[in-house]
Amino acid sequence: MPVDILVGTQWGDEGKGKLIDVLTRDVDMVVRFQGGNNAGHTVEIGENRYVLHLIPSGIFRKGVKCVIGNGVVADPVALQDEMLKVTECGFDVSELELSSRTHLIFEYHKRMDQVNERSAAVKIGTTGRGIGPAYTDKMRRVGLRAIDLLDTEKLAVRFREEAAYYNKILASCGAETVDIEAELTKVLAAAAYLAPHVANSTYTVNDAVDAGKNVLFEGAQGALLDIDHGTYPFVTSSNTVSGGACTGSGIPPQAVRHVWGVLKAYTTRVGEGPFPTELFDNDGEQLRQIGREFGATTGRPRRCGWFDAVAARYACMVDGIDKLAVTKLDCLDGFDKVAICTGYEINGKVTDRFPASLDELNAARPVYEWHEGWKQDISEARTWEDLPENAQKYLKRCAELVRSEIAIISVGPRRDQTFSVEK
Repeated sequence: MPVDILVGTQWGDEGKGKLIDVLTRDVDMVVRFQGGNNAGHTVEIGENRYVLHLIPSGIFRKGVKCVIGNGVVADPVALQDEMLKVTECGFDVSELELSSRTHLIFEYHKRMDQVNERSAAVKIGTTGRGIGPAYTDKMRRVGLRAIDLLDTEKLAVRFREEAAYYNKILASCGAETVDIEAELTKVLAAAAYLAPHVANSTYTVNDAVDAGKNVLFEGAQGALLDIDHGTYPFVTSSNTVSGGACTGSGIPPQAVRHVWGVLKAYTTRVGEGPFPTELFDNDGEQLRQIGREFGATTGRPRRCGWFDAVAARYACMVDGIDKLAVTKLDCLDGFDKVAICTGYEINGKVTDRFPASLDELNAARPVYEWHEGWKQDISEARTWEDLPENAQKYLKRCAELVRSEIAIISVGPRRDQTFSVEK
């Protein structure tokens, strides 16, 4: 059963969209299994640049079935808009499938998300897209699901009830309430558009697995943002690690063949939270500008730092990564020296383990290992042998420290700037 999972092994923004696009050359189906439209996957094809938020990145490959799984929370109005934009770009969304069990995000969730962030003693750095409140409703057993889009009378009743409930809370906080009927009109229009795509995708995916088809599971964000295993409370509201593919789609663990981990050649983070290798100098700004480190969803500048092998090794362990895809190696071309964090010094002691304690992470000081840079343009490299010796040494050391093997390297944003490492 050729089932693979691809996940981020840092704080997101590792380049999963591009790698999914590359890997879909050989797959029959791509399944998105968690998160919402707070994620942005960027794919560059020729001179065109596309950003997806909910639709699996396999949509750019003809004949690849795309599924939005039950572990996702989907804004129906945003999904309709994204599908229309993708269609306008010349891609076919007719076979896109939305799990009937997918929970839905509405305007009242987004308003609540923004109120929660404004009033929180500790700012999380949420995108304000309603992800957290929608997952909260799911756990409260009051959420509306994609299956409800097929019964518009019931949908209207439930929407009005939930919107009225949230409006009371919003009003009590002094926040702007939702225009219930205006929003319902948008939701019903989206329901009519999305209805042909709603299906019991648990069977769709398992039928494909049983038939021996190549299925690729696409994760959003990264392992260090996982609700259980990430830098809590500065995390997202879903399980971003590879295990989430099973719960977020309905496949059994024994179906999985490989787990791909996408790893940026340096480290970035968006929003708040601990970041031991963050750079506040010219090196950090150089990484931001060369790497175009601005959020695909929000446009926010990303925080940049040297490669953190402690955090990445922890993520690879939790994810069970057996194949690494390293992106943005070319962004290090201009540096005389590049650093790898091999340990943290916390309260006078050095550790190579990623702590659960937020206080310890905030106190962590990186222990760096410095490597000579390669000081040349590698954007035209297409094989391992094309890379300068110092770039090869850097990659080998990163792989050794995270205890996994590099299978793919990316030296630029385009499809043709990605190549496999032959073993």
